[in-house]
Amino acid sequence: MSEKIIIIDEGDNEIGSEEKIKVHRNGLLHRAFSIYIFNQLGQLLIQQRALDAYHSEGLWSNSCCSHQREKEKLAEATHRRLQEELGFDCSLEELFTYSYRVEFENGLVENELVHVFFGEYDGKVNPDPKEVADWKWIDLDEVKEDVKENPDQYSYWFKKSLKRIIAERN
Repeated sequence: MSEKIIIIDEGDNEIGSEEKIKVHRNGLLHRAFSIYIFNQLGQLLIQQRALDAYHSEGLWSNSCCSHQREKEKLAEATHRRLQEELGFDCSLEELFTYSYRVEFENGLVENELVHVFFGEYDGKVNPDPKEVADWKWIDLDEVKEDVKENPDQYSYWFKKSLKRIIAERN
């Protein structure tokens, strides 16, 4: 069964749903979320995307990101993906939204309005190897410097949102 995700207008109003791959082939504006998990030391959990992801494969990115499915509440989607990708769940707080559009070399297009959530967690991380190639806790100053020095190793949306993420944490 194919996964249907929510297509929206520029005001984030739901206007329909479509199969995820069709949405990305056609560059349709859709609802997404990005989760940033911090530990008690203030370090951010980042993940390296699976090497066979449908785009941005092998790139480092935020803790977890995905799409809200058809007939699913946004809060349900965020907790579902934390469990599926990283093997844990925690309390989340929505902080802001932003939008971006980027075309990838393989012809797919991300055209998203992204709801950004922060959470705190210090327990065991047990990622699904089909979703996550690697992961680590990292200080914000360190990741900011590494993104500057090695931008090609990070996802587009992570680079686009990092300055705001740091501002929200300070």
